[in-house]
Amino acid sequence: MNLREKYNIPKHAVITVAGTVGVGKSTMTRALADSLGFRTSYEKVDTNPYLDRFYEDFEKWSFHLQIYFLAERFKEQKRMFEYGGGFIQDRSIYEDTGIFAKMHYEKGTMDPVDYNTYTELFEAMVMTPYFPHPDVLVYLEGSFDQIIGRIKERGRPMEQSTPIEYWEEMYERYNRWIDSFNACPVLRLDIKDYDLMTDPTAIEDVVERMGHFMKQADLLGK
Repeated sequence: MNLREKYNIPKHAVITVAGTVGVGKSTMTRALADSLGFRTSYEKVDTNPYLDRFYEDFEKWSFHLQIYFLAERFKEQKRMFEYGGGFIQDRSIYEDTGIFAKMHYEKGTMDPVDYNTYTELFEAMVMTPYFPHPDVLVYLEGSFDQIIGRIKERGRPMEQSTPIEYWEEMYERYNRWIDSFNACPVLRLDIKDYDLMTDPTAIEDVVERMGHFMKQADLLGK
């Protein structure tokens, strides 16, 4: 019996992994997919034509980057559900508007007209009863020091050149965002309790907790 059957995870579930940069979303995505026999859906970082430009000039490229992410994530969300589920998704579509676009608007690195256009488009596309929302959003959280340490360890050049104040701002915004998020059920996991980098077997504890959580969510009418 595999872990999906052992802990009663529906075979057609769509599970999204969310959290700030460096928290371990990709590692969790791979581990969950392997343990459940699910397919993966990753954020397209390497093929993103705006990402390097964005890190060089936030104000000039923030709107372009957000529109690109919105289109790509919307297409991917539709694809997963049209395929019939059974996916683990790395990063949610909701973070784009709730974290990144809002942050750039409030800090003056996205034009107010651009921000209004973006949020109206997001709401028309995503915040409707017709849009397929995930069954569970797995939210990874940890201390700021832990997360900065992970960003430094993986050594992506564009991240290394980004001021630490940017990561701190994002970290605080994620904390506020998840406290008010209600588009789907949220399972919060502290990375210090489930460190898959040092203990890959901890994924069974994650799946067990997810199974109990999904059962409880069903009982609550989610």
